[in-house]
Amino acid sequence: MDYLIQKVSYLRGLADGLGIDESSKEGKLLLHIVDTLEEFADVLDETIENQEDLEEYVTFIDEDLADVEDDIYGEDDEDDDYYYDDDEFDFDDFCEDDDCCCHCDGEIEEE
Repeated sequence: MDYLIQKVSYLRGLADGLGIDESSKEGKLLLHIVDTLEEFADVLDETIENQEDLEEYVTFIDEDLADVEDDIYGEDDEDDDYYYDDDEFDFDDFCEDDDCCCHCDGEIEEE
């Protein structure tokens, strides 16, 4: 965000070069606007630096977490062989009645 700071510095130079009178209402307004823009540019520059630091920190945490996951779970995805999808379960074949034959809808005779 250096370009914002440069633009505000340019405006400050213009205001100083034009000899804006601080005693007039318009002069006070213009100089306060330039001061406020300068403060905004500084705060925005600081915020961007903090954001970049946080992004770098999160990247380091993500890499460390990936290392921990590899240590705990291993690098191979062994659990993929045991993947089970509940949507594939056929509820028509499921029978809660012990005396029911689910494949032929007949009853099982007890001996």
